[in-house]
Amino acid sequence: MPDTKANQSAYPQQGGQKADLGFPICRIVGVTCLSSGAVLDAAMGKFQGKGSGEQGLLRSLLGVFESGDVILGDAFYATYFLLAELQFRGIDALFEQQGSRKRSTDFKKGQTLGVNDHLITLPKPKIRPQWMTAEQYASAPESLTVRELEAGGRILVTTMQCPNTYPAEALKDLYKRRWQVELDIRNIKTTLGMETLSCKTPEMSEKEMWIYLLGYNLVRLMMAQSALIADVLPRTLSFKHTLQLCLAWDRARLHSNALEVEPTLNQLLNRPGFRGGMFA
Repeated sequence: MPDTKANQSAYPQQGGQKADLGFPICRIVGVTCLSSGAVLDAAMGKFQGKGSGEQGLLRSLLGVFESGDVILGDAFYATYFLLAELQFRGIDALFEQQGSRKRSTDFKKGQTLGVNDHLITLPKPKIRPQWMTAEQYASAPESLTVRELEAGGRILVTTMQCPNTYPAEALKDLYKRRWQVELDIRNIKTTLGMETLSCKTPEMSEKEMWIYLLGYNLVRLMMAQSALIADVLPRTLSFKHTLQLCLAWDRARLHSNALEVEPTLNQLLNRPGFRGGMFA
């Protein structure tokens, strides 16, 4: 964000930086669809302060999920109270284990399900988090049973406990797909250019971010429609090349008359490396 007083007031720079030597920082947590890559919802907050952490922002987005959904996330989210809330809502989760818990994981304990795969019962933390009210803490379960398994040097934690319904290999393969989220973030920040915002007030900066997310979803919509026509999965198509095709079509439409647009598009669609409705 541009370094203006208004932006600094709403989204202060990092606390360790001296005044006038840093830029305002906005933290964004988004929920993306694993199948299509579309952003289902997002929450914005300060870089630091109560309720501004990734977990706090994710809690504000839990209404996006329905019973039976599965959430994939990194080690920031594998906490007792979030897992308990998800289980209460009927939502399954697959996270990487947090560092502190990962170091103490002992597969000799709990109910063994397979090699480095077990069920473990966790006690409720004795200290109530600052973000949590006394009523919320009291209503949380006194214990929580989750599944831990090793996958490629990582310890995964999940609410999907049955090894017959959810084989370890299937969970490992599913977690590998979480890397798609990192590519989605790169597409939003780098391919579309949201790394640096230009608006000088927090209200306009927030609108600017939503416009980027809207543009991102419009490209994802075109990819999903093209995938349906070509009978392929949306994730097999290139976001960057799809964007290039959209921009090329727009330039052709603006600089050509209606009779010339269709041949120009045909040339684009038939260029080398293109197949299945989008670029390979």
